[in-house]
Amino acid sequence: MTAWRVQAPVVAVVALGGAVGASARYAASLVRPTPVGGFPWTTLGVNVLGCALIGVLMVVAGRARAVHRLVRPFLGTGVLGGFTTFSTYALDVRQLVEGGRFRAGLAYLVLTPSAALVAVGTAAWLTRRVLTWRQA
Repeated sequence: MTAWRVQAPVVAVVALGGAVGASARYAASLVRPTPVGGFPWTTLGVNVLGCALIGVLMVVAGRARAVHRLVRPFLGTGVLGGFTTFSTYALDVRQLVEGGRFRAGLAYLVLTPSAALVAVGTAAWLTRRVLTWRQA
């Protein structure tokens, strides 16, 4: 029972953050919906932006002297985990392929994780550079 008492606040902030992130992702899909048969630019953008923000968070939280223990689970796992979406990405790939747009589906299949990795790496690198510059 003691382990649950320690982890219960973490579970709560992840759930709360997930609701915030998923709501933001859904709002983006309402603002810029993917037309039937269209390329899922909004989902791609959300996933790349979310990964870039995760890169920033990793560096900032890693360098902070005093960060509350619930900040990382709330922002990283919760908000940004809820904001980015592997399930919609997989569904979009399937819909493109089944809709006869094999090349677009293959491009999207490769582009999303590639762009996400570049985004997290570049954002982390830039954040380190900015923090180092500000400390100088």
